[in-house]
Amino acid sequence: MNPTPTLDLAVLGENCTIQPLAYVGLAYRSGCGPARLGDDSIVRAYTVIYGDVVTGRGFRTGHHALIREHTTIGDYVLVGTGTIIDGQVSIGSYVSIQSRVYIPTHTVIGDYVFIGPCVVLTNDKYPLRQRAAYQPLGPQIADHVSIGANATILPGVSIGEGAMVAAGAVVTRDVPAWHLATGVPARAHPLPERLREPNEAIFGPRK
Repeated sequence: MNPTPTLDLAVLGENCTIQPLAYVGLAYRSGCGPARLGDDSIVRAYTVIYGDVVTGRGFRTGHHALIREHTTIGDYVLVGTGTIIDGQVSIGSYVSIQSRVYIPTHTVIGDYVFIGPCVVLTNDKYPLRQRAAYQPLGPQIADHVSIGANATILPGVSIGEGAMVAAGAVVTRDVPAWHLATGVPARAHPLPERLREPNEAIFGPRK
């Protein structure tokens, strides 16, 4: 076994660390573009990043993460251990995605978002049914959203700015800005005043 990282199609910024057994720039088709990682990125062992992925400064992964093609990621984003980003996903800056999260295609995630461990986002409302009309649409998650562990977000659901989703909630409909979604199926309630601090105050701007 070759303990060095594999960098087939990779353009790395300054001061990047790619650990042994990581794979950056996997060619998923003939003629695909390189993976482009920003300055000060860290890719940990056994992570696989396809070609045509672009990340910003300070990008970090855990171990065994998978990031597929045509994913764009902003600055200072963490992709946790065992997380799968299935491609054609847009992620903003200052986003913390914890371990074992699943993010399907056609998902949009804003800035200053926290996604807890084992959260599942979905993009197919009727799996294996109505294939003629199938149009994948992942959740649309606005800035400053926090999603608790083991929550499930159904296809096409919009989570408004500053909203929170409780651990274990199953979100079947849109959550308004600055509301808290709890339960199965989730119901939205105005977010208590004590929880209305934007996530930017927690993440803090990095220089």
